[in-house]
Amino acid sequence: MRIGELAERAGTTTRTLRYYESRGLLPARRAVNGYRTYDEDDLRLLQQIRTLQDFGFDLEETRPFVECLRAGHPAGDSCPASIAVYRAKLGELDTLIEQLRSVRAQVGAQLARAEADLPGGPEPLCELTHVTDGGEHE
Repeated sequence: MRIGELAERAGTTTRTLRYYESRGLLPARRAVNGYRTYDEDDLRLLQQIRTLQDFGFDLEETRPFVECLRAGHPAGDSCPASIAVYRAKLGELDTLIEQLRSVRAQVGAQLARAEADLPGGPEPLCELTHVTDGGEHE
């Protein structure tokens, strides 16, 4: 298939595919007429890259998975280098989760302090309309 068809089937752009090619992630095969040619394996490779990027992997982190696919492993993640990237990403995610928990605790403490500083405590929220001194509704 040609680059336009691959881009359409992969849900990306031809510009992105050319970029992947320049980074060595996508093979640069040419037909006799000079057009780039691709096959179903290239589509699977692109799907792997996109899935990993959706999970937060940067483009360079996808390289071991691409190489694993090219080596003939059907899942692309059953090679030692791919597993190492998974482990590193889990470590990054664990660190981010702990940072978020710390920030949440700090924000919660600030909220509690701010509410405690309000005269008479926090104002109650009411969906009803206010009543004026004369007993009429505003």
